[in-house]
Amino acid sequence: MTNPTMPELTLWLAFRGNELLVNSDNLSFPRCAELIELDLVAQESHRLVHDDGGNVVVVRLADTAQAPEGYHFQSLRALLTQINQAHFSLAGTAAQILEWSRNHRFCSRCGTATVPHAQGERALVCPSCHFSQYPRINPCVIVAITKDDSILLARALRFNRPMYSLLAGFVEAGETLEQAVAREVAEESGIQVKNIRYYASQSWPFPNNLMLAFSAEWASGDIVIQEDELLDAQFFRFDQLPEIPPSGSIAHQLIQATVSELSKKYAHPR
Repeated sequence: MTNPTMPELTLWLAFRGNELLVNSDNLSFPRCAELIELDLVAQESHRLVHDDGGNVVVVRLADTAQAPEGYHFQSLRALLTQINQAHFSLAGTAAQILEWSRNHRFCSRCGTATVPHAQGERALVCPSCHFSQYPRINPCVIVAITKDDSILLARALRFNRPMYSLLAGFVEAGETLEQAVAREVAEESGIQVKNIRYYASQSWPFPNNLMLAFSAEWASGDIVIQEDELLDAQFFRFDQLPEIPPSGSIAHQLIQATVSELSKKYAHPR
């Protein structure tokens, strides 16, 4: 007699507000056949496509949901430096889908309650005027600006610690990415840049941004900070940096790549 086929296990990305349910031992996501096995009930659910073809379900839990034994809820931002990039990307996608769903329960044209797309597309459709609302991302530029052996870093008003990062901002309607870089830099620091070059990108689920990273060189001007955005901005020599953003962020990656290039050019052999 053969054993009955075991049900396929599902990877659950279960959010309580902005916090994600993770295993307390290794920060992995729960995997089981049904969410009820964890004594949890979903208020809303969405399926995701995983690279390995396995089942992945995103769920929104009640704000009063309690973590089952062996698990706890942790903020997505805190997980950035604690889980691998593939898992963070999956969790970030899940968070953005829930954010989109929460913000589009009603049609933005006529106010009618939306329904899921009939053919299963990732869209919410108005049954009255048939307007479809798909998940949207906000493109943002972030730039590492060099001047001789130094890199421009700024401390934002929103930072709750003495951390410095790169200048960044949203792309505005009608702009190219290069125009957005030049404008943001001029607005926030007062300087002009040249030789703008694309570096890399990163999905940034806070709440639904796409970070597009660039490098550039100082061209002219003195630093005059935008005081409603920044506390300070200055050029730091590559080997004398202040506290910078944590690993896992494209800001950290770009700063380290820039410092590596500057050190090759300006470091003196002992």
